[in-house]
Amino acid sequence: MTDLDHKERNQENVPEAMALFLDGMKRRLGHSSDIFYRMITLGPFQAVIIFIEGMADPNFLIRAIHEDALLFEDLLPQECYKLLKERTITLGKVGEVHTYSEIEAQLLSGNTIVYIEGLASSLYVGTEMLKQRSVQEATSQSVVRGPREGFTESMRDNTALVRRRIQNSKLRIEERKLGEQTNTCVAVMYIEGIADINVLSELRRRLDEISVESVLESNYIEELIQDRSYSPFPTVYNTERPDVIASALLEGRIAIFVEGTPFVLVVPALFVQFFQSSEDYYQRGDFASLVRLLRYFCFALALLTPSFYIAITTFHQEMIPTNLLVSLIGQREGIPFPTFVEAVIMEVTFEILREAGIRLPKSIGQSVSIVGTLVIGQAAVEAGLVSAAMVIVVSITAISNFALPAFNIGISVRILRFVLMAISAAFGLYGMIILMILIGLHLCSLESMGVPYMTSFAPFRWKNQKDTFLRVPLRSARKYFSRR
Repeated sequence: MTDLDHKERNQENVPEAMALFLDGMKRRLGHSSDIFYRMITLGPFQAVIIFIEGMADPNFLIRAIHEDALLFEDLLPQECYKLLKERTITLGKVGEVHTYSEIEAQLLSGNTIVYIEGLASSLYVGTEMLKQRSVQEATSQSVVRGPREGFTESMRDNTALVRRRIQNSKLRIEERKLGEQTNTCVAVMYIEGIADINVLSELRRRLDEISVESVLESNYIEELIQDRSYSPFPTVYNTERPDVIASALLEGRIAIFVEGTPFVLVVPALFVQFFQSSEDYYQRGDFASLVRLLRYFCFALALLTPSFYIAITTFHQEMIPTNLLVSLIGQREGIPFPTFVEAVIMEVTFEILREAGIRLPKSIGQSVSIVGTLVIGQAAVEAGLVSAAMVIVVSITAISNFALPAFNIGISVRILRFVLMAISAAFGLYGMIILMILIGLHLCSLESMGVPYMTSFAPFRWKNQKDTFLRVPLRSARKYFSRR
């Protein structure tokens, strides 16, 4: 069957005969055991209630019809239809559907269909009963002080968590279905009058151009709307904290909710945003500034420490103090590998332990990661495979990587670290510095929804530095900062 034939079949109008209607529904939905067709009588006419077990709960609807059973006697089909719509169904949303495709969409959304024989239209009643995980603490972005709520897999619960924080009549939500097979609901949330209309128009255009078979998680959307697919740096921010989304909306950003995932996307995303935490605004400005400077320092450590160590021990030994140089030479005596290979072995080993710790059950995952790192590191030094200094370098690098508040910027660091290590092993500090300049140029060339990625840094303006490296006190800033 061609796509045109399939589309025409889906747009076929509902017949007036009960037998034809049921035959058409079963041909489209198959004979699945979880789809129920319950026949009822409305006066002199037959009707059928259709719902999907586990997704819909039509009990209140069935009880309401039975309670008003006497009212349907001696009525025409149109009168039964009107009475059912305007009086009997008092709970949930009610609407009309006229084609098979509309009926399928409502059924698969958890609604119940009521069809009355003799009419070319049906009613859908809101009876969604999807079991969802309750609101719990966010696990990927934990804080010491601040709200403990985190998003769930229910998009409607997630939007309600944000609306509770922003009780503004200008808060807008636009929904659309993406994924030809999954028909996943995607919602765009913004505050009218604050959000940049150009960014909003660009986001709408990119979402409308998406043509994929399925959308199972927000990363599907992230990859399809990002400005560059082959950049190691993320240009779309994601979070599972409602307070972060609320503050982003108040700044004029736009949030993208996807049904079935607790991670919400934010655009445009700037480089500085990945070093900000919601806790920065729940602590005093001086302490928050100190912690933020520490994050930038950890970013530099995680990115440059191994490559810098490789460069100075391989090419620039004159930069090392004599006592330290003698100590390093003594440690490396008997090591069979060059410094670069030694560093790669340790970095790859740590990456394996990190990944294993994530996949293992929580009760033993952390124990395996910590014990494995200590045992393997100590055994490697005693076996003469790596030096003790290299274990220290890799440990500092790993700990610094964990200090970054955004997980995806940490992934970027892990990718670039291996590239810098290879360049440093080949060209020393000169190659390392040149590559850093190229990375800086690449960052300056990036955009997120048309907004320069390095905004606040380039071009550099003092008035834009109140919430970048430092977080100045709210009174000094003359406005309430609500960034993460």
